[in-house]
Amino acid sequence: MVIVGCGRVGSGLGVDLVQQGHTVAIIDRNPKAFRRLPPGWPGTTIIGSGFDRDDLDRAGAGRASSLAAVTSGDNTNILTARIARETYEIPNVVARIYDPRRAQIYLRLGIPTVATVSWTIDQVRRRLVPERLEREWSDPSGTISLFEVELPEGWAGRRLVEMCTPGEVRLVAVTRAGVPRLDLEELVGQDGDLLHVLVAARALDRFQARLGAPPAEEAEPTAAAARGRP
Repeated sequence: MVIVGCGRVGSGLGVDLVQQGHTVAIIDRNPKAFRRLPPGWPGTTIIGSGFDRDDLDRAGAGRASSLAAVTSGDNTNILTARIARETYEIPNVVARIYDPRRAQIYLRLGIPTVATVSWTIDQVRRRLVPERLEREWSDPSGTISLFEVELPEGWAGRRLVEMCTPGEVRLVAVTRAGVPRLDLEELVGQDGDLLHVLVAARALDRFQARLGAPPAEEAEPTAAAARGRP
């Protein structure tokens, strides 16, 4: 993973991701910025620019699965994010934005953005590691939890209610291009959708497995088909 910007967000994100077992490289123009990292931090630090291809190559952008542009400049972050997406084809890219008026514009370009609020590190990490389930809320007994999930690969074009299981999994809302949606009955998945799902604790493992599986009509042939009947 590549992080551009080693300020409070970039350094905190780098520490967090390394603790989770990821390989991380951080780019920053100012060598003093790396002092924010703890002694012995095992990642890679590179003095340079997030939109300089030589610096990105040294950071391993060509083989990176994720990139976060979290410098103090909106223009720098967006340019870096576009290079990561369009030149290096990095699948998980997110840019930090100070001006919220720009956020919707960049969402329409397919560049996820996060605002500069106290949960920035957590929000960036969620988009860099989309397969990791993040609990938003849980009832006091821990029986039911609310999760935010990016639309899994293979579910684009499918009715999202097919992900639900009576008594175990319920889709409660979808955020699409920054706009929450409650018209779920016939809503078809689109790349970039954020799903807000209530899951019973007993069904969590099955739900996680289903996220990586194709919809039921493709994944499980009917009994008649299995016997070779028409």
